[in-house]
Amino acid sequence: MKQIAVVEDDKFMQEELKEILQKAGYTVCLIQCFENVSEQLLSDSMDLVILDLNLPNISGFQICREIKQKSAVPVLVLTSRDQMRDELHALNLGADEFLTKPCRKERLLARVGNVLKRYEGRANLLEGADFLLDRQTYTLYIHNQSVILPKNQGKLLEAFLSSKEETVTKEELCIALWDTTEYIDENALQVNLTRLKKTMANLGMRQKLQPVRGVGYRLTMEGETDEM
Repeated sequence: MKQIAVVEDDKFMQEELKEILQKAGYTVCLIQCFENVSEQLLSDSMDLVILDLNLPNISGFQICREIKQKSAVPVLVLTSRDQMRDELHALNLGADEFLTKPCRKERLLARVGNVLKRYEGRANLLEGADFLLDRQTYTLYIHNQSVILPKNQGKLLEAFLSSKEETVTKEELCIALWDTTEYIDENALQVNLTRLKKTMANLGMRQKLQPVRGVGYRLTMEGETDEM
C-alpha cells in the first residue's frame, strides 16, 4: 500500500485529504509539527508528499528544495497560491505536480495516481537538482542524455545523494569508496573527488561539490559560497 505524507497546516483540509486518500486505498501520514519538516519526510519511507506552500515557520518552497536535493520522493504541491510565478518556481525546485485549491477530489486522485505511476520502478534512482543517478549501474540521466559514470565517481555521487546530512564526512566518503575507515588516503580521495567535479562541470550540472573545512564535502547549488 502506497504511503502519502500530507504537509498541510489547515486542520479541516488535513482531515479532508486524509479521508479522500484513505478511501482511495492509500496510507496517510499527517505532518503535525512544522519544525524540521524535511527531516521528518526524509526519515520516513514515503511514496509521495502532498505539500502546501503557506506553512507556519517555513515555506513549502524550502521544503520542496530540501527534500528534492536529498531524495527521489515525488512532490505534489497543493496550494491556494495561483500565480504562474509560484507554479514555475515550485516546478523549477523539482515539484512533480502543481494543483491549486479548491481542487476536485477526482482531479487530485488522478494526479496522485499519475505521479505514483511515473515513479514505479525508480527505487534504484537517486534524484539531484536536475539529474537522476541509478545506484545500481551508476548511470547518470541529465539533459536528455545518459552517461555511465566510472565506478568510484558513481560511489561518491551516491554517497552525497543518499546522505541524510548536508555534509558528508571524509570518513563516510572513504567508506563509500573502499568500505573501510582504517585509513584515510587524502590524496586518493582528493583525486577521485577532483575527477567527479570535472565530470559534473562537463555535464553542466547545477549542483557542485563544496569543501567544508576540516569535515568533508557537501553538494550545493551553483552560486552558493564556495568554501566554509
